[in-house]
Amino acid sequence: MSIQSAGESPTGAAPASGAPDGAPGADPRTAPDPASPQGGHRTAAIIPAAGRGVRLGPGAPKALRTLSGTPMLVHAVRAMDRARAVSLIVVVAPPDGADEVRHLLDEHTSLAPGGELPATDVLVVPGGETRQDSVRLGLAALPGDVDAVLVHDAARPLVPVDTVDAVAAAVREGAPAVVPALPVPDTVKEVEPRPGGGPEPVTGTPERSRLRAVQTPQGFALKVLAAAHEQVAREGDGATDDAGMVERLGIEVVVVPGHEEAFKVTRPLDLVLAEAVIARRRATDGF
Repeated sequence: MSIQSAGESPTGAAPASGAPDGAPGADPRTAPDPASPQGGHRTAAIIPAAGRGVRLGPGAPKALRTLSGTPMLVHAVRAMDRARAVSLIVVVAPPDGADEVRHLLDEHTSLAPGGELPATDVLVVPGGETRQDSVRLGLAALPGDVDAVLVHDAARPLVPVDTVDAVAAAVREGAPAVVPALPVPDTVKEVEPRPGGGPEPVTGTPERSRLRAVQTPQGFALKVLAAAHEQVAREGDGATDDAGMVERLGIEVVVVPGHEEAFKVTRPLDLVLAEAVIARRRATDGF
């Protein structure tokens, strides 16, 4: 894995001269994509990692909290690296923490599960004040041969590779915007918010069969997501859902099946669940 700074030109390893796709020396991530109208264009993953994660309590930024001794950000980068479709990862660091994040990834390059070195190039860029700003800065750092992009929360460190590839495949098959999601198991109520934590009147009960809990990575044709970030103005703390920005342009967003292990680590109890998932994977998969 090549860890690069903003301004450097990330390039994936090209197949060995004369080697056919799938032959020794060929990297399937940089071989022409038969699902792309212009073979050789790439899919990149952007990981915004500049948030503080105040609901997890005081300490390091959320993306740098550890799970089984490894920062969540590193788990998230490894999840993107395992995906066949992804050939470039852009990590958007805290505005004043790009060097720290770059060094962190360097330290863990040789510690990948099974001892293998990640094959995907990684570019680290400084982020902005909000998630929306950070994704926009990540988009600005993409090289010209990228035409599809995944946006993945660093706080979803355990997303399975099949979920990542399913999102990327749906984009390659022509969907302009794709989100992984799960059916909502609980009844959901709409309420009229009341200040001070008092009782809130119920205003409606959505039909549960039509509800989905959205996860990441969310996938997009690059031109679609770039247009959303150009046209949707930042309001307050900014948008926290890129697919929602695309919806505001009137562009269809489609859903593919998500996975229960792609949950977001937001509260201390989520850390306990994540540790349990890692322990199970190590026992059964050698994770």
